[in-house]
Amino acid sequence: MRTNLNTLAVVRNLGILAHVDAGKTTVTERILYATGTIHRRGEVHDGTTITDFDPQERDRGITIFAAAVSCAWDGHRINLIDTPGHVDFADEVERSLRVLDGAVAVFDAVAGVEPQSESVWRQADRHGVPRIAFVNKLDRAGADLDTAVASIRERLHPAPLVVQLPIGTEGGFRGVVDLVRMRALVWADGADTAVEGPVPEELRQEAERRRRLLAEAVAELHAGALEEFCVQATLSPQTLAAALRDLTRSGDGIVVLCGSAYRNRGIEPLLDAVVSYLPSPLDVPAVRGTHDGTEQERAADPAAPFAALAFKVNATPTGRLTYMRVYSGTVEKGDAVWDTGARRTERIGRILRVQADRHAQVDRAVAGDIVAVAGLKSAHAGTTLCAPDAPLVLEPPGVAEPVVSVAVEARRSTDADKLASALARLAEEDPSLVVRTDPETGQTVLSGMGELHLEVAAEKLRIGHGLEVNVGRPRVSYRETVGRGVSGLVFRHVKQDGGAGQFAHVVLDVEPLDEGFEFRSAVVGGRVPQEYVRAVEAGCRDALAEGPLGGHPVTGLRVTLTDGSTHVKDSSDTAFRTAGRLGLREALRACAMVLLEPVVEVTVTVPEGAVGGVLGDLAARRGRVSGSTARGGSAVLTATVPLAELFGYATRLRSRTQGRGTFTARPAGYAPAPAVTPVR
Repeated sequence: MRTNLNTLAVVRNLGILAHVDAGKTTVTERILYATGTIHRRGEVHDGTTITDFDPQERDRGITIFAAAVSCAWDGHRINLIDTPGHVDFADEVERSLRVLDGAVAVFDAVAGVEPQSESVWRQADRHGVPRIAFVNKLDRAGADLDTAVASIRERLHPAPLVVQLPIGTEGGFRGVVDLVRMRALVWADGADTAVEGPVPEELRQEAERRRRLLAEAVAELHAGALEEFCVQATLSPQTLAAALRDLTRSGDGIVVLCGSAYRNRGIEPLLDAVVSYLPSPLDVPAVRGTHDGTEQERAADPAAPFAALAFKVNATPTGRLTYMRVYSGTVEKGDAVWDTGARRTERIGRILRVQADRHAQVDRAVAGDIVAVAGLKSAHAGTTLCAPDAPLVLEPPGVAEPVVSVAVEARRSTDADKLASALARLAEEDPSLVVRTDPETGQTVLSGMGELHLEVAAEKLRIGHGLEVNVGRPRVSYRETVGRGVSGLVFRHVKQDGGAGQFAHVVLDVEPLDEGFEFRSAVVGGRVPQEYVRAVEAGCRDALAEGPLGGHPVTGLRVTLTDGSTHVKDSSDTAFRTAGRLGLREALRACAMVLLEPVVEVTVTVPEGAVGGVLGDLAARRGRVSGSTARGGSAVLTATVPLAELFGYATRLRSRTQGRGTFTARPAGYAPAPAVTPVR
C-alpha cells in the first residue's frame, strides 16, 4: 500500500488555461517535446500539433475540444489537458477543471490579462484549483513582464510571486534568472535545453533587488517563512521553495514564470515548477459524494472502493470512449462498475492511457489517474462510476445554458433519421449543445454557446457524419422577467368529471427579484398543509418554462404563497401542483413583464486611425462603450453589446480596419431588450 501511495505522490493532473491565442497549445506541444513524448515540435500555424488533432482545429488554428495527454518529467507522471480559449467553448473548460488538481494559466506578455483569461481564471476559482502563471511570448515586440504581472494583480487580484527575471528583451530574449536559486538559465539559438550558469553581472543588482522583494512578499503570506525572514532578513532557497509550494496549494499566492514557448525557452523551468508547486492527488481534499442522502468522503487510495467521474464522451471510428478521473480505488479491464445516472451495471471493455487522438492500452487505472475507457453504453459527462457494492454520487460539472439557436434540417428528406441520430450524438459528446423540436414550426433547433460553437457543430455534421444540412440564421435565447408584480392573486382549480375530483385554492404574491427564482410560504394556521405547499412550488417552477410575452423562460421573480384552502376529499398533490402552474401563469399575465436579451462584453483591438468608425458601428449595434485604452499604436475598446447584434461582426470589423481589427466577447448576463426586438 505504501508503494501505491508513493506512486500517487508523483502524479500531477493539470490543465493549460488561457485566452485564445495566448499560446496554450504551443506550451503543451513544447512540454511534450521537452519530456520526450514527441520527437518533433508541432506548430499551430502548420496544423501539426498533437492536441489540436481535429480537422477543424487545424483549419481554424484554435483549440475547440479539450485534449488529454500524458508525459513524464523528473520521475513524475503528468496528466495534462489542453483546454479551449474561445468563450464559445467555456463549457469544455468547466468539465476539465472539475477533474483537475492544478493548472498553468498562460498569459500573453504584450496583452497581459485578456477577457477570456479572466473568465477561465474565475472558473478555476470556483473549483478551487491551484494555479501557477506562465507569461508567454516574451520575444514579441512590446512584451513586458512587469506590465503583464501588474495586469494579473489588478484584474485577477491574486498575490503574484515572480520567481524569474528575463535575460534580454523582445527579440533579444534568451533566458531567465531563477530568483529562488539565483542562477541563470540561457538558451542558445536553436538549442532545446538551457545552459545553467551564474547571474550575468549586468543583471546581478536587479536580480538581488527582485529576490529581496520576492522574499518579503512570501514572508508576508507564510508564517514559517516570516519566522526565518525576521531572524536572517532573507530566505534560504529551501525555505522559499517550500513556502511557494504551500502558498500555491492554498491559493494565497500565484507563482509567476516567463518564457517564449514558440522559441522553446522557459519550458523546463515551467515543468520543474509544476512538479515542485502544484499538488498531487494526495495533496487535495478527499472527494465528497452522497449516498442515500448522506455525505461521504473517498480518499485518493487505490485500496478504497472504486469511484470515478466521467467528464467527456467521444465517439471515435472504433467505438465510444468515456474519459474519466479516478478519485479512489482501482478498476481493471473487464470489471463491472455501477453507473449511478442510468442506475445500471456496465462492464469496462478496455482502459486507455490517452495521447490526444492516440491511445495506449493499460490493464488497470488507480486513484489519481485520468484515462479513457471503452465499453460503456450509457455514461455521459457528469456520470459517476463506482463499485457496485459501494455506490456514491459525485457532484457533476455544471452545464451552461445555451444562448444562441439555429434551425437545422437535412437537405435530403431521406437523411432526416440520420440527422436526428447525428444530433443526438453531438449533444451526448457536448452537453452545452441542446437539441429540441419547435412545437409551432416542427423545426429541429440546435442551441449552443455562440455563433462559432454552432458553426463547429454544423461542420461536424457535414464532415463527421457525411450529412448535407441547411442551417438557419442564428437566433438568441431571450428571457422574461417581472418588472412590476401583483399581490393577492386568487386562483381556484376545481375539476369534477366523475370519480374523485380535484380542488385546490391558492393566493399568490409575485414580485421582482434580482435573478433566479425564489418561492416561499407565508400561510398560517395550516390552511395549506406542507406537502401541498411543496406541490404548489413544483407547479410554479413548471410555469417558468414559458412566459406571457413570447413563450420564453421566466427568471428574476419571487413567489409567495399567502393563503389557500383545501377540500377534505378532492385536494391532492396533483391538484395543488396544477393550481401552482396555472395560478402563476395567470399572475404573470397580470404583471408588467420585461423581455430580456443576452448581452456580451466585447473587447475590440483596432488601429488608432479606425477608432471613430468602429465606435460608430458599435453604437449602431446598440453597444455601450465602457472603456478605451491605447496599446502600442492600437486602441483597445470595451463595450457591452446585445448578442443578437454581433452576428457577422467579425467580417464587418475586418472590412472597417483593412483586416487589422480583432475582437473577443464573453457573456455578461441579460439586459432589458427594446420593445422593437422580435420575441419569436
